Amino acid sequence: MKKVIITDLLILAVFGSTCFWSVKKDRLTALVDKILTEQTSEDEEILVLTSSNLAKKNGQIEETQMSENADKESEENTTKDYIKWVDFTVSKFALTESYEYDRDTYGTDRHISWIDLLAWTAAHTGGKFGDDRTVCKCMEELEMEAEAGKKLEELTEDLEYFPYYREVYETVLGGMVGEYEIEEPDAQGRKVTQKRYGLKAFHPIAKGFPYTDYDDFGASRSYGYRREHLGHDMMGQVGTPVVCVESGYVEALGWNQYGGWRIGIRSFDKKRYYYYAHLRQGFPYQPELKEGSVVLAGDVIGYMGHTGYSTKEDVNNIDQTHLHVGMQLIFDESQKDSDNEIWIDCYQIMGFLYRNQSETARNDETKEWRRIYEMKDPAAEKYERTLDFSMYP
Repeated sequence: MKKVIITDLLILAVFGSTCFWSVKKDRLTALVDKILTEQTSEDEEILVLTSSNLAKKNGQIEETQMSENADKESEENTTKDYIKWVDFTVSKFALTESYEYDRDTYGTDRHISWIDLLAWTAAHTGGKFGDDRTVCKCMEELEMEAEAGKKLEELTEDLEYFPYYREVYETVLGGMVGEYEIEEPDAQGRKVTQKRYGLKAFHPIAKGFPYTDYDDFGASRSYGYRREHLGHDMMGQVGTPVVCVESGYVEALGWNQYGGWRIGIRSFDKKRYYYYAHLRQGFPYQPELKEGSVVLAGDVIGYMGHTGYSTKEDVNNIDQTHLHVGMQLIFDESQKDSDNEIWIDCYQIMGFLYRNQSETARNDETKEWRRIYEMKDPAAEKYERTLDFSMYP
């Protein structure tokens, strides 16, 4: 009986112990699960917070970068505050009057450049030059003030638009007047080099060759697409020598479906681009010319023709033989080949330049025309000339 009781007690002890540790185990497991759950939640919260902070930080960086880019763009736009449009209306009369005063007073205390005279006049007339009497009155007023000893800076300090017109006319005319050397015949017909101050730009048609023209700037053109005529046409004969207006370098040479055979010459200061188009079929320009070649005002660069209006090279699809002369202004290099190009009406300028035509002679062996009297332009001294003048004595 005693053994039975002991055995039962042992069984109860084992069972109780098992139940106790089972409950403990369940509680312990629940506690561990709770801890792990809370830890996971905390980690997720930390991860979320960290991601949020990172996103916020990245957003701040991106915003800062955008702000910096905007500031940089704004700074660039501020730096590139240049003239974007020009309406050049200076008359041949005004060009002549201002130039002659400039030339005649050069080297004296009363000297005023023709650009300053034109800018002064434009500042008083709103850029209009249609009334010759008003033009004379304005120029004479400035000339009298200069002869009285007054300085230009003092006279123009209250003229709001004088700086604008001065910059525009300097860009248009800046390379046309100055000091230069040129050969001239003496009494015995020998060539003598003379130093000069005055007009060193030339008319684009060589002396002695007939042509006709009228102001056709802005006329409608339809080949390829409807557009305005951005140049000046001079009608003449096939083979007429085409002369370089201003010293510079060849920037474009070859075929263009609109202009046919054409030459583009850039002034040394890069402010003007002269475009000579529709040159002669088969022999459009001097054979030694290439992109980068330096040419002087008065040099024969090509020959009049009627090529163009064709994607195929060396085709005469222009009805009338003529030279197209275009003049583009560049205040910023971004304007050169863009939708913001500035082409001006150069009809009055060409009429003014008629007073200075280059005399030429034909080489019967090569069939080429060359200038007779060579010129030295100080603006070209730092550039290498590439034209061959071996035909000259």
